Amino acid sequence: MRIVFMGTPDFAASILEELVGHHEVVGVYTRQDAVRGRGGKAVGSPVKVMAASLGLKVFTPATLRDETVAAEIAGLKPDCICVAAYGAILPASILSIPPYGCLNVHASLLPRWRGAAPIERAILAGDEEVGVCIMRMEEGLDTGDYCIVRSIPVQGRTAVDLTDELANLGARALITALAHVEEGSVHWVAQGEEGVTYAEMIAKGELNLDPGASAIENARRVQASSNAHPARCVIAGRGASVLEVKVANSEKPSVFLNDEPTLDAIVPNLIAGEAAYENKKLLLGCADGTLEVLVLKPDGKREMEASSFAAGMPALRAGGAPWSTSA
Repeated sequence: MRIVFMGTPDFAASILEELVGHHEVVGVYTRQDAVRGRGGKAVGSPVKVMAASLGLKVFTPATLRDETVAAEIAGLKPDCICVAAYGAILPASILSIPPYGCLNVHASLLPRWRGAAPIERAILAGDEEVGVCIMRMEEGLDTGDYCIVRSIPVQGRTAVDLTDELANLGARALITALAHVEEGSVHWVAQGEEGVTYAEMIAKGELNLDPGASAIENARRVQASSNAHPARCVIAGRGASVLEVKVANSEKPSVFLNDEPTLDAIVPNLIAGEAAYENKKLLLGCADGTLEVLVLKPDGKREMEASSFAAGMPALRAGGAPWSTSA
C-alpha cells in the first residue's frame, strides 16, 4: 500500500522504521523543528531524523488546516494515512483523502486515556497495565473504533521502557491492521463512553517531587519521568533529578522500580520535608511515609548512586536536612 505517515517523537520513529519494510511510504509528516538544548539550535523531531535516514520525503507544515496541505497530501495518492503521536488532530479535509482511511497507533487501552500522554497518565494513576490500540481516526480526540489491542503489565517499569515496548507492539499491530484493512477482513470495535479518561499533556514541573505528596505519589512521578519531564527536587539545598526510587517502610513489595520491601526496623520514619542518609540509604520524608532514593543526577553532575551523592553532603549524614520541591 501507498502510505503517508504522520508522527513526531521516538515512539513514532520506531513505528516508521518498521513500516517501511512492509509498505511504500510516499511521504512523512512531522512537527516543525524545535529549539532544544543550551545552544538554542533548532532540532528536527525523531521522526524527521528517522525519515531522512531512510531516504523518505519529509513535510513539516505549521498546520494541517491549510488547504494547500490537504492538496499536497492528496497529490501523494496515499491508500492509507498512518498516524502515531503526531501532535495534532487531522481535519476532515485530510481524513477523507485515503480510500482505506486513516489509522492511529494510540498508546493506551481505549477508551481509557484518550489524549496526549497516555503512558505517563496510566503510571500516575497506578494502572496495572498499559497498551496500544490501532484506531480508525475521526474528527474527535481518539474517539474512533479500534481493531487491534495489545497490552502489557506495568510491573514497575518506567515510562521510557514502556514507551519503547509499546512502540514495538504498535508497529507490529499496525502491519497486521493494514493487511486486514486491505483484505477487507478487518473487524472494528466501537468505543463505549463508560470508562473514558483523558491524558492531558504533562505540564512543566508537574512531575517534581513534593514533601506534601505521599511516598507512592512521588514514586509514581519518578516512574513516569523522562528527560523531557524530569522528577526534580532540592535535597539539602542541592537541586537534582531523581531517576530511581522505592517506597520505604512498607510490608508489601513496592511496585516501583525496585520491589524489595524495606523493614521499618531498618529505615526510620521521617517527617515530611526531612531528608537523611542513614544505614546507607538516602531517605526523603513524605506526607505519609518515606521514599528511598536509589539513583539521581545532581544539577551539573553525572548520574550517580545515592551513596555517592550523600558522600559530598555532610548535612545528610548528620540527619534532619531539609528537602523540597524544585522551583
